[in-house]
Amino acid sequence: MNIGGIDHVQIAIPIGGEDAGRAFYGNLLGLTEVAKPAELAGRGGAWFEQGDVRVHLGVEADFRAARKAHVAFRVDSVRQLALDATAGGYEVKDDDPLPGVDRIFVFDPFGNRLEFQAPL
Repeated sequence: MNIGGIDHVQIAIPIGGEDAGRAFYGNLLGLTEVAKPAELAGRGGAWFEQGDVRVHLGVEADFRAARKAHVAFRVDSVRQLALDATAGGYEVKDDDPLPGVDRIFVFDPFGNRLEFQAPL
């Protein structure tokens, strides 16, 4: 078997978190919300995409933020995202540098840790 890519990532959110998720994933990150299939729309959550990147926000009744496990996104400007996220009231954390990579962690409105990277 060969894995040829990732279709999407799912990030858990609490019940009723869709609007806060739209503000973060749509407004801050610039992802476009797409309609969920009718069969899944009743479950809540929201789906976003941009090019080949697909992020599904899934409602979890017993929600607990992922403070360690995370997805890493490649972006054009880590520093601009850090400024925008901080201005939006989101927690931003620098981490140990990696060779040739600028990176930060930004915590979504639910406390989920997300990594953002750009080559130096």
